[in-house]
Amino acid sequence: MIMDLVSAEYCGDYKIKLTFEDGKSGIIDFSSYVNKTGIFSRFKDINYFRNFSVEPEVKTLVWGNEIDIAPETLYSKAINSPLPEWMQK
Repeated sequence: MIMDLVSAEYCGDYKIKLTFEDGKSGIIDFSSYVNKTGIFSRFKDINYFRNFSVEPEVKTLVWGNEIDIAPETLYSKAINSPLPEWMQK
């Protein structure tokens, strides 16, 4: 089951607190994304990183129209649970 993201709050550095529709929440440290290539290299600019929002239709974390992260990944990282079985294959 995919949990919709209901809120996201900047917590400093590369950390964001996420809260999901089931009431569970957690803080994700996105600092590992800074060293990624491609579109995620934009996170090197902390001001760009801080400019995220919760997309109102698909209920996931987005940065403009350029970057989004799958809600399943966010939920797994935020509450420290395994990814859904269908994503592990």
